[in-house]
Amino acid sequence: MAISSFHPPVRTLMGPGPSDVHPRILSALGRPTLGHLDPLFVGMMDETKELLKYAFQTRNELTLPISAPGSAGMEACFVNLVEPGDKVLVCVNGVFGNRMIENVTRCGATAVRVDFPWGSAVEPAAVEAALKEHGDVKVLAFVHAETSTGALSDAQALCGLAKKYKALSIVDAVTSMGGVPLLVDEWQADAVYSGSQKCLSCTPGLSPVTFSDAAVAAIKARQHPVQSWFLDMNLILGYWGEGGKRAYHHTAPVNALYGLHESLVMLQEEGLENAWQRHASMHNALAAGLDVLGIQFVVEEGQRLPQLNSVYIPDGVDDATTRQFLLAKYDLEIGAGLGDLAGKVWRIGLMGYSARMENITLLLKALAAAMTEQGYQCSGEQAVTAAEAALK
Repeated sequence: MAISSFHPPVRTLMGPGPSDVHPRILSALGRPTLGHLDPLFVGMMDETKELLKYAFQTRNELTLPISAPGSAGMEACFVNLVEPGDKVLVCVNGVFGNRMIENVTRCGATAVRVDFPWGSAVEPAAVEAALKEHGDVKVLAFVHAETSTGALSDAQALCGLAKKYKALSIVDAVTSMGGVPLLVDEWQADAVYSGSQKCLSCTPGLSPVTFSDAAVAAIKARQHPVQSWFLDMNLILGYWGEGGKRAYHHTAPVNALYGLHESLVMLQEEGLENAWQRHASMHNALAAGLDVLGIQFVVEEGQRLPQLNSVYIPDGVDDATTRQFLLAKYDLEIGAGLGDLAGKVWRIGLMGYSARMENITLLLKALAAAMTEQGYQCSGEQAVTAAEAALK
């Protein structure tokens, strides 16, 4: 069988990630490939680190993009900071807290699990009670923006508790970076990881990470080798460290890093505060339109993540049928529920370049059409009118 070149259709991506990739970033990906030790590329690496420091709001020297997706950023934080026999307190309020538990276990450490209802934020009071009960916790780990539910937790309070009880903090910021305030230094977060494909609107496959001085000291004081050779920060620093001379560690994804660099330049141009406000404004517009359609949010308003909107599927409307309709008729993608919420919710992303009014208009009209075909009574035009009014 002869296989020809692959030419994907143009989709509008409004699921939990990846988000729409900005044309400027797509253009950057196609620039001439340089060697991963080329002096010009090394200079761009240094710029990328500085831009990431801005995005994280940190001065941490150990700030860089892992050459793999956000899941590898998560693993990098755990395998570098957690050793066999350590005790790690993990806050679980969705799927990605469970993945943290899995990482702790694979490190040979003990996971102390603190559960919260899916769709709610992590409660600092309950976390403090657990820290008091388990006095020898080395690491407190939590998800800042839980992508499976759309709940936003108080990272500042949780990082403060880690410091109070002399623990390190590991923070999942995969969905929060660039979409809501993320102030690594001010909050005294120790190890934070994110992803390129969410609010940065880059292609999937890179994971920005940052480690505080306290985290670096813990890495240097390890009694056991880091269990992952590829993710060992002691080795990666030889390639991503300061200065013109770099030691070969792995062949970096050169063109993907062009894209990340461009996305971070665009974030700098827009300004972090403006990016946060844009995501909040688009969320308010979407919420107004969904309310007209009779669609309710999973997360209460005060704990809601603007860039990831988890909503209940109305009675009489089928999950898979609706999503297939949107993809076939409108080239529009939204996300299904995960875990306990599978088949019960949709996850609607408003991340990065996807956080635009034209996308909201398309989504509201498409959802109304899909649900009307299933006998659900609603008006897409009225929903769009409400969304536009909220934006003004």
